[in-house]
Amino acid sequence: MRTLAVLSLALLTVLAGCSVGYSAPGAPLGGVDSPTATAEPTATPGADPTPTSTATPAAVVSPPDPETDVLGWEDGYWANETLQLTRDDGLNESERRAVVARAMARVEVVRELEFEERVPVEIISRAEYRNSSFSQSGATSTAFSQFDNAKFEAMFLIGEDTDSLDVQNTNRGSSVLGFYSPRNDTIVIITEGDTPDLPGERTLGHELVHALQDQYYNLSSYRAETRMQYNAQNGLIEGDANLVQYRYEQRCGAEWECLPAPSGGGGGGGEFHLGVYILNYFPYSDGPGFVDYYRKQGGWERVNELYAAVPTSDAHVVFPEQYGSGPPMDVTFEDRTSNGWERVRPGTRPDGSSRPDYASLGQSGLTAMFAYTLYDDQNSSRVVQPQEFLNLEDGQVNRTDPFNYGFAYVSGYENDRMHVYANGEETGYVWKIAWNSSAEAQEFAEGYGRLLSHYGGTQVSTSGDTTVYRIADGPYADAFRVTVDGSTVTIVNAPSESALDDVYGGGA
Repeated sequence: MRTLAVLSLALLTVLAGCSVGYSAPGAPLGGVDSPTATAEPTATPGADPTPTSTATPAAVVSPPDPETDVLGWEDGYWANETLQLTRDDGLNESERRAVVARAMARVEVVRELEFEERVPVEIISRAEYRNSSFSQSGATSTAFSQFDNAKFEAMFLIGEDTDSLDVQNTNRGSSVLGFYSPRNDTIVIITEGDTPDLPGERTLGHELVHALQDQYYNLSSYRAETRMQYNAQNGLIEGDANLVQYRYEQRCGAEWECLPAPSGGGGGGGEFHLGVYILNYFPYSDGPGFVDYYRKQGGWERVNELYAAVPTSDAHVVFPEQYGSGPPMDVTFEDRTSNGWERVRPGTRPDGSSRPDYASLGQSGLTAMFAYTLYDDQNSSRVVQPQEFLNLEDGQVNRTDPFNYGFAYVSGYENDRMHVYANGEETGYVWKIAWNSSAEAQEFAEGYGRLLSHYGGTQVSTSGDTTVYRIADGPYADAFRVTVDGSTVTIVNAPSESALDDVYGGGA
């Protein structure tokens, strides 16, 4: 896959973070649309770049301990305390404990919340992580694989010749820097070598915020049924962690002495799918702005209140002023299959709970669908331009909010619903997308037509508000029927034009 020059390796390193567990794209990367732990992603894995200033912080070697636990002091260490560390052979157990305790105190200062208990931190190598259950989606049924493959095929991220779960597992194995598991109340940090060392304080600080959130708000109690809901609630959870992480890093150098990344740190290596990454990076890109919008209105107390009513639409994270306007409108339709086509229902989760038998990919999914045309092998016919998707400042990509998930083709998104169908090994789907106005629905349909053309599609027929397209060959070779009806767009996908009515008869 190609990458655009403006999205350089330097930017990808800036996007370093965590990913597996509850809030990061951990579970959905494996195809599950509900979170199970917290994590931080990185587009191109590498050393954890904790920034440092040329200024020298005042040395505070060992201030006296307080009589009782106070904000900014944890487990014997103050937030501004200077540690004496020997890192030639990594960090030993007592040194790691000291660094973690000081980092907890620092998170307390920034987030203005007191840790209720100590947080265990484990360090493992990337090889260990790739071989662990955290980086794998586990055994899946044929129905679940068909369902997940169809979703990523519909977004033109992963073609029908490739298994979507394999791609997501590979992304996760290459990109995860650390995660917090609410189930075990433990943080796991991934190191690129075999030496047990912490790659700076960036990932550690981020994951400690998740541990703090869990102590106050019980992260295990949040369950998202769809990708849209998952990215919406994680806009709060990951946005909170990323905002604290940024404010933590700003104190490094001038105010705090921070642990630098060890020399010689390398990336995780292996293949990497940038389109899938864009989909999963949404909470980290737009979440901090959402959280800061409400922090500026009422401080961290206002942010705390958001956990009682997490966002239900990722569009409300993109446009924070829309939060609180009510849930997105329902999008429904009846199945109309014939000639052997049947609804695919993905079954139960490993814990025995039922997965929803429909998908909702959200504004973040639509954004990834269009934006990936900047980076795939058909780059010459991109559907959006770099300046539409990348947040640029003086020609440079914004380090804290690199991606724009609200450009014209996706702005005005209200909700969506997708049903997947199968006839033997053949699959198709119906995808109904609701917009705030008929003009926005029409704009999306026009952009979608350009998207089909990007992948080799041609118009077969047009009748009223319905257009049929055909992609003759390649990983997305199929027929597509696109109908605009007021403020909704319905896309029907089937292996051939003749099968469109078999998948969804009677039009839109």
